[in-house]
Amino acid sequence: MAWSIAQVARMSRVTSRTLRHYDEIGLLPPAWVGSNGYRYYEREQLLRLQQILVMRELGVGLEAIAEIVHQGRDQVEVLRMHHTWLLAERDRFARLADTVSRTIEDLRGGEKRMSNASMDHWFDGFDDPARQEALQEEARQRWGAETVDAANAAVKDRPKQWWQDQGRQWSEQLGGLVDLIEAGRGPADPEVQAVIENHHAWISGMWTPNRESYTGLGDLYADDPRFRENFDRTDPRLAEFLRAAMAEFARTRLR
Repeated sequence: MAWSIAQVARMSRVTSRTLRHYDEIGLLPPAWVGSNGYRYYEREQLLRLQQILVMRELGVGLEAIAEIVHQGRDQVEVLRMHHTWLLAERDRFARLADTVSRTIEDLRGGEKRMSNASMDHWFDGFDDPARQEALQEEARQRWGAETVDAANAAVKDRPKQWWQDQGRQWSEQLGGLVDLIEAGRGPADPEVQAVIENHHAWISGMWTPNRESYTGLGDLYADDPRFRENFDRTDPRLAEFLRAAMAEFARTRLR
């Protein structure tokens, strides 16, 4: 069964212009083009369109989406990962909405209620153990339980100051990369690779990635909206640049 571009636009609420753009950039070619010049889509293209729209909702850029769909990743695996994340985010936002609702009730209750109430519940949902557990489970599925558990064991007793130092080092590395991007350096530039070498050494304090897993970490930085959003706040070019630089380092320096 095939659907015309107008039918796909109607059912997906994506404009025909957008669908044509996806075709032009090679992201979503139609199954075939009729003698009348109209594009027609089949089940496989509709499934890919859903995948594209899910990732767009998660904040993934078109370039990153193109890499995902062209890498031939198992569609069920990709959708399962997105589904898990969406459910976790749904539950987190529900808890945050409940927190705000209870705060509104406290404020409407006046000073007496405010003075008698504990303020702990004002911050429910901001540091969500359930979300952290979901992230841990996703990591186990991605890299294996043994690797993740070993990494957790390596840092579980670290003091707060250590974590602050790690955050500072990470920020310095990202700032150095942004400076090099501004200077017109490419991912393979020796100065860029020196920063990436420092990053690999930093990561190796928790776990030691090989060529495959370090490349995969770069993909995760660029593809996963939870990481991508933070990188984009620093510089919209950073996530894709970091992906390319890490892939280059993995290809040339790791086994």
